Amino acid sequence: MRKTSTPTSRDDKPDKPSTRDTSLRRDNIPFPIVGIGASAGGLEALEQFLRWMPRDSGLALVIVQHLDPTHKGIMPELLQRITAMEVFQVRERMRVRPNCVYVIPPNRDMSILHGVLHLFEPTTPRGLRLPIDFFLRSLAEDRQERSIGVILSGMGSDGTMGLRAIKEKAGLALVQDPASAKFDSMPRSAIDAGLADLVAPVEDLPGKIVDYLRHAIIISKADYPLEDKDPSSLEKVLILLRAKTGHDFSLYKKNTLYRRIERRMGIHQIDRIATYVRYLQENVHEVGLLFSELLIGVTSFFRDPEAWELLGEQAIPALLADRRGGLRAWSAGCSTGEEAYSLAITFKEAVERLKPEAGFTLQIFATDLDPDAIDRARQGVYPANIAADVSEERLRRFFVKEESGFRIGTEIREMVTFATQNLIMDPPFTKLDVLICRNLLIYLTPEVQKKLLPLFHYSLNPGGVLFLGSAESLNSSADLFTALNTKSRIFRRRETVMSNEPLAFPPSFVPPQPGVAKELPMPKPATNLQSLADRLLLQHFSPPAVLVNDKGDILYISGRTGKYLEPAAGKANWNIFAMAREGLSYDLRIAFEKALMQKEAVVLKGVKIAGGSGTQTVDVTVRAIEEPEALSGMVMIVFIDQATPPGGRRSTRSKASPSDHARVVELEQELQQLRERLQTTREEMQSSQEELKSANEELQSTNEELQSTNEELTTSKEEMQSLNEELQTVNAEQQSKMDELARMNNDMRNLLNSTEIATVFLDNDFRIRRFTKGVNKLFKLIPGDVGRPLGDIVSHLHYPQIIEEAEEVLRTLVFSERQIATNNGGWYLVRIMPYRTMEEVIDGVVITFSDITAAKALEAGLREEIARLEKLVAAGSPL
Repeated sequence: MRKTSTPTSRDDKPDKPSTRDTSLRRDNIPFPIVGIGASAGGLEALEQFLRWMPRDSGLALVIVQHLDPTHKGIMPELLQRITAMEVFQVRERMRVRPNCVYVIPPNRDMSILHGVLHLFEPTTPRGLRLPIDFFLRSLAEDRQERSIGVILSGMGSDGTMGLRAIKEKAGLALVQDPASAKFDSMPRSAIDAGLADLVAPVEDLPGKIVDYLRHAIIISKADYPLEDKDPSSLEKVLILLRAKTGHDFSLYKKNTLYRRIERRMGIHQIDRIATYVRYLQENVHEVGLLFSELLIGVTSFFRDPEAWELLGEQAIPALLADRRGGLRAWSAGCSTGEEAYSLAITFKEAVERLKPEAGFTLQIFATDLDPDAIDRARQGVYPANIAADVSEERLRRFFVKEESGFRIGTEIREMVTFATQNLIMDPPFTKLDVLICRNLLIYLTPEVQKKLLPLFHYSLNPGGVLFLGSAESLNSSADLFTALNTKSRIFRRRETVMSNEPLAFPPSFVPPQPGVAKELPMPKPATNLQSLADRLLLQHFSPPAVLVNDKGDILYISGRTGKYLEPAAGKANWNIFAMAREGLSYDLRIAFEKALMQKEAVVLKGVKIAGGSGTQTVDVTVRAIEEPEALSGMVMIVFIDQATPPGGRRSTRSKASPSDHARVVELEQELQQLRERLQTTREEMQSSQEELKSANEELQSTNEELQSTNEELTTSKEEMQSLNEELQTVNAEQQSKMDELARMNNDMRNLLNSTEIATVFLDNDFRIRRFTKGVNKLFKLIPGDVGRPLGDIVSHLHYPQIIEEAEEVLRTLVFSERQIATNNGGWYLVRIMPYRTMEEVIDGVVITFSDITAAKALEAGLREEIARLEKLVAAGSPL
């Protein structure tokens, strides 16, 4: 019987929640909304929850329950008797207010937008509706980190996908302890998916929500800039994570790390991150929980359906038209495998629709950092609520219906290979046609993104497709890919790209240790090249000048140099020797080499340069620079115009005129220059010949080394080919064993089912390892009970000592056999035997239950007949 004084005592609790609510409104923070999902047995759980929820908590409660669509809803009236808060049945466009309870009406789906509730007509058949997931997903989008999801008693798996969406937005996920729930399917589904932040009896959940929010607000009030958030303690958290898990999270975005850590702090009511470091040191289990928190896998089948439709209708057909044979794909950060399987299904549908002449196959490599997620992906078993994301046709074609949900079909499963991989540290897959990396880059720092995108470009084949998440973009790597559809984030690899930065492979992603330089020491370019060059020109020169490097590439131009330099035809070339005008190039090259070798200024006098307006005489000074240090190793070239001597008219007199004498002097100078050029040319030829001889010898030596290397490579190729054949053989053997194991498993299942003998397999701790179909008539077992002790399961047998006798069988290895009655008048022959492995190792017990009800009835009838006959004989009556 419910005590009438309970609500009064609840209302008289200390008013800390009320104070918290006031501060919420004062700080203009949106109040949290609690979405509560319940199904079978949920009314009692809801009553317990509301009984312990303070009326002035500042929260809004929205209840979504599986209701009979054919009956009028009386849930608000039932709940109003329990709580002092106002209880409403939701109407269209009803605005949510704090300290109120809202109940979904029958035969409706419900969503929320900007704090306003909206009702929808259900579009799915009655047995496939998932109203809890539908509402919790919209709540996560609307309230973000202020969203709270609670899953109470119920059948099925509705609510699991909704909690996943809330966890993605850094909200809080709470689940009723399955042991206290009338029906534990819904709570257990959320717990098995690793989504529960807190698991507790229903009466403890309200207090945990209030405590969590109180500490979350304390942390938010003490909020300060990211760089001041105790970086030392954050680094200690990362060190503890690396020591426990072997993974380095230092390349993740700091705000993401702080947000996830603060969630764990709020759950444990810890106010300072330094205190949380101590808590991690004392509780190793918490390190694993934080690791799972950082790796929360937020994914679903065909997430963003329009993008997947575009991938199947445009991107994949284009690949099939360009390729021949098999395609390769990589799903990076695949989580529990939904996106990898979605790609396989999309590819299969595209091939069936296009029917290309050449047979196409797709090999998908799916990787993730979380080994638990990879294990679940390999199993390929998903809850029944994936029907909200996968069409009925796809469920029928590509999935197998099981009691616990859906299993991916063999045809799709064989297309995907799962592996654990650290995208930041491990080598990438290469020669890919499709690369999917959705909503992973957003958690990494911009520096890591800048290195990963060129790596993705390198991993893809020409024309390969990159598929990113809706919140991701290419940013600085936009020149590597061409957008097929910007909205859907589908890109094609661009080929004619010259990358400005060298390709960085994962080992180079690792941040440098303190005190170690990030790069090798090398000459640093001038921080302000123009100011340094201008200062030098003001100190030594004033005419037009050019600053070049030791290769002749122009770095800076001062003044008007058009009379001496002009752009060369063809591809842009900023080398001064290519730009020098006619008459300057040869002498300039010689002077340039001398200046670099002699480390002193070289002056060219009276160089004649052909220009558009005639010939220009110029003096050229070439000087290698040693100071300042920022310009060391560069060369300054200065041009000084000289006046062209006026051309005089030749005299007809026999005596030589002054102009004739000047002409002779000019010709002698040109002759001397030609002789010097010839001598320089001879020296250069001799030097070139010596260099060519040396280069030829080096080439011969290199050729011999290459021949030797080629022989070694040939040997290695043969060894690799042999190893490949061995691996293929081993793979074939493994495949054969897997096929044989599958056949044996099928034979065993059919054998156990055909004998109609209920069988339970227990391990040495008497936990359920496997059971056949008939056992559920004797024990209340569901597939999720595998791993639970048999003694915890409710039984219809009058056999309380079954575990004690199993222990005796395990100790003595002598089988036990008893005839046991049931609650409904039936009889079973219970036989307990040791479980022996192929190596003759005892690994638990096997309990069989044979139905002997008919034999017992026949025995009872025979006993009655015998008793009747004995009475007749004793009375002397004829038989």
